[in-house]
Amino acid sequence: MPSRTEPPTSSTRRTYSRWASLVVLCAGTLMTVLDGNIVTVAMPAIQSDLGFSGPGLAWVVNAYLIPFGGLLLLVGRLGDLVGRRRMFAAGLAVFTAASVLCGVATSQGVLVAARALQGVGGAMTSAVVLGMLVALFPEPREQARAIAVFSAVGAAGGALGTFLGGALTQALNWHWIFLINLPIGVLAWVAALRILAPDKGAGLGRGADYPGAALVTGALMLTVYAIVGAGDRGLGGTLTLAAVSLALFAAFTLRQARAARPLLRLRLFRSRTLTSANGVQILMIAGMYGFQYIGALYLQRVLGYSELLTGTAFLPAPIAIGVLMLSLSARTIARFGPYRVLLAGLALITAGMALLSRAPVDGSYVADVLPPLLLLAAGFAAAMPAVTGLAMSGAREEDAGLASGLFNTTQVVGGSLGLAVLTTLAAGRTERLTAGGAHVVAATADGYRLAFTVATGIAAAALLLAAALLRPGRVPSAPVTEEASKTSAAGRQSRANASR
Repeated sequence: MPSRTEPPTSSTRRTYSRWASLVVLCAGTLMTVLDGNIVTVAMPAIQSDLGFSGPGLAWVVNAYLIPFGGLLLLVGRLGDLVGRRRMFAAGLAVFTAASVLCGVATSQGVLVAARALQGVGGAMTSAVVLGMLVALFPEPREQARAIAVFSAVGAAGGALGTFLGGALTQALNWHWIFLINLPIGVLAWVAALRILAPDKGAGLGRGADYPGAALVTGALMLTVYAIVGAGDRGLGGTLTLAAVSLALFAAFTLRQARAARPLLRLRLFRSRTLTSANGVQILMIAGMYGFQYIGALYLQRVLGYSELLTGTAFLPAPIAIGVLMLSLSARTIARFGPYRVLLAGLALITAGMALLSRAPVDGSYVADVLPPLLLLAAGFAAAMPAVTGLAMSGAREEDAGLASGLFNTTQVVGGSLGLAVLTTLAAGRTERLTAGGAHVVAATADGYRLAFTVATGIAAAALLLAAALLRPGRVPSAPVTEEASKTSAAGRQSRANASR
């Protein structure tokens, strides 16, 4: 009979190491996700302290989003080439240093420049995480559990950021929403170097297409810039930027088709699973990100909540998301398949948005906000791990970093697009009603109801797209790694799981 003091086997040590690595990846992701949402509630305080104009204040967000969204695809590919651990650790260092600069900023220019540097570090960190995760957990059931944990941290962190933003701003000041990243970033960086296994990457000579990198980075940055500034620029300017962006994407595609060592292998888009899952994610995130921003404004400007009370009102969402993802997500995906779980999640999101579209001027939190908030949390808890697993199942091992960067890019594009469209529609409706003599609070509430109605349509479109393009039997399965698909039963099970 084996002794109770017998040292752990090498297999047990490998298991501990993989889950410890997941904790490190989640810590880095949590920091960037928190930062993306923690700023929202503190925006009025930042404007008052540094004297931003209305349009100028938007650049506290835009300066982060443009480099973040523009660089994800490039640094995802570079992670495949120079090593994903190296890219992840470097991103943590850049992001943490930029956070300190944001926290000590005393002028508009310093804050905006530091936010742009944060976007660079955030892209470096986020782009390679999913590629590292699927390499750590190639077995389908464990991979589903790992993705559920990772998605729970990301989703709950987004909602938690709203609470922390209100709490820190009201208890201390807005500088601390950035300075809080310093201890998290240092600990995550040290843990990354000590726990994550080093990887050499394929080498820059196998894919360093610098002209292609310039084209795609310029195209993505211009796309995000066109979206986030659409409300201030007008239709003509936005369409012009969109046309230039499309021309850059076309030039990039031609370059990749002819380059000896392309930055982006176009075969990646032959996977219907990957392409369709990213399309569904754009629509899903567009509605959810718009809700998070406009929902906070509804609580503050219509119901009269303070920053702290607004953040507290969102707390049930991260709690519900965390509990559902960690306790049910992996098991439900294993039992019913990612396709059915994704459809159920999108249906719940659509129902939650539809309830919010009725939000009244004299609404109450318990009757008008909490029920749709819980529906949205449950829907997102189901849909996000499912769509993540489907998207990453369509990538080969050598393209995992690139697929991770692409997945994160569509998140940013979807969030930026949803925020721009929904806030522009809400503001336009409010302005028209107030010009006609309506009370400002009633007009504001009506504008938000319009935004939530449009978000309902966006969520319904995501549901229809998923039902049409990701149906089992119509989506060709793809293994997580080529080696697994050729040599192991786990690889065969992975393909079967991806096609469900």
